[in-house]
Amino acid sequence: MFENNLKTSSWREPKFVLMLVGILLLAGVVVVSILRDRIVNQSLQQVTVNGQGRVAYTPNLAIVTLGMQIDKAKTAEEALSQLNSKMENITKAVKSLGVTDSDIQTQNYYLNPQYDYIDNVSKVSGYNANQQLVVKISNYDQDPSRLNKVIAAASKAGANQVAGLSFDSSNINDLKQQARIAAIKDAKDKSAALATAAGVELKDIVGWWENLIQPSPYNAAYPYSYDQGGKGGAAGGAVDPQIGSGSHEVIIEVGVSYNLK
Repeated sequence: MFENNLKTSSWREPKFVLMLVGILLLAGVVVVSILRDRIVNQSLQQVTVNGQGRVAYTPNLAIVTLGMQIDKAKTAEEALSQLNSKMENITKAVKSLGVTDSDIQTQNYYLNPQYDYIDNVSKVSGYNANQQLVVKISNYDQDPSRLNKVIAAASKAGANQVAGLSFDSSNINDLKQQARIAAIKDAKDKSAALATAAGVELKDIVGWWENLIQPSPYNAAYPYSYDQGGKGGAAGGAVDPQIGSGSHEVIIEVGVSYNLK
């Protein structure tokens, strides 16, 4: 009798109650996890079909980066004075061909000392200064020669760097949308044949992803520069460069996901 009362009272102690509650909570977590896997994470039988859309276009914008490099001016003030004077002339020359202020943007502007090492000792031997302008040329598709004229005029005015050249379209977002729609259509056209080959049936579309593929149009540093010791452009004027934009495409890939019946 006494032993039974002792055993009964021991189950009423706090540590045993807490242990029992913990066991019940753990069991509840296990049950909820099983139900969640069965209800929320049901076996998702899906398949993804890839498609691609391509839209060719003729660029109507040309973007060229023009620069001026001053080397080993005696003082920082002299380097900046030479640079500012040259860049003013370059800007005037570019604007004389119809480029507006809104289409001219400064990209880089720097001044730093030039060091020479003599007997393992570094000494300031002069100052270098550089400025680059990004010039956007509109209506390139209507007059491609305008780009050549801008580069030649800038070089005659003192530019000794052409640091980059690229081509673009003012309605690039519309072109991307066209390519996106074409890619989805391509994926849908493929899906029926692939489903038949795999022996399955497709239900509704549950989602898709897309990826813009950058083709390789001309968009790189343009190897066209002059070395006049930082004193200006090519002596006696520059020959107009001959540049073509080449072919361009917007390419978008999509993956369209279907549920399987």
